[in-house]
Amino acid sequence: MLFAVNVVLGIPGIVPIWLVYYFAANWPLAGLGLAGRNPTENDGVLPWLLLGGPVLTLFFLMWWLANLPLRRRTLLAPGTYWLLSVAATTLPTLALITLGIIL
Repeated sequence: MLFAVNVVLGIPGIVPIWLVYYFAANWPLAGLGLAGRNPTENDGVLPWLLLGGPVLTLFFLMWWLANLPLRRRTLLAPGTYWLLSVAATTLPTLALITLGIIL
């Protein structure tokens, strides 16, 4: 049940995971010289507050509320459960990345 719920949640989770990647690549990692900044990214932080913040908050709340009852019914240790939940949620994104590399 843990795996199925989190993989299904990972399908809409592609959007927030991509938003986190895009923000990290264009701001902190580009500032450190570890990534190249997108030359058209000149809007500042306001779009991140208006779009990214609510999307990430809504997805995190949905993910957490779906996993909380499952966590209470499992025999796994809390750390193991949450690690497996995060890993299963990222599987659809990793599958898309893999397909993008292959194709």
